Amino acid sequence: MIRVVDLDKSIDFYTRHLGMKLLRKKDFPSGEFTLAFLGYGDEENHTVIELTHNWGQKESYDLGTGFGHLALGVPDIYATCAELEKEGVNIPRKPGPMQHGSTVIAFIEDPDGYKIELIER
Repeated sequence: MIRVVDLDKSIDFYTRHLGMKLLRKKDFPSGEFTLAFLGYGDEENHTVIELTHNWGQKESYDLGTGFGHLALGVPDIYATCAELEKEGVNIPRKPGPMQHGSTVIAFIEDPDGYKIELIER
């Protein structure tokens, strides 16, 4: 689960840029928050991301030091990053081989600044 400031903007990022589907979304009025679950397939057989939007939150969250990043495999990392860059997605680490290996990776950021590692399959 990750906390997001603008749920619509985050859902758009994960669905439009990363190809995930919004699987379900539910408001909890008594707790003043909304949960949205996104992924590449049904929750029974696939891993999903839970986005939590606390209704009163207007400022960015402190991302902390315990969370590292999410990681996703992509078939063509250079083409993926070129398309994301055209869409205005922040790419703080351009695609290229890892420093201590040959795996090709890149890092992008979602609207809240969470890092997502792209790994070429």
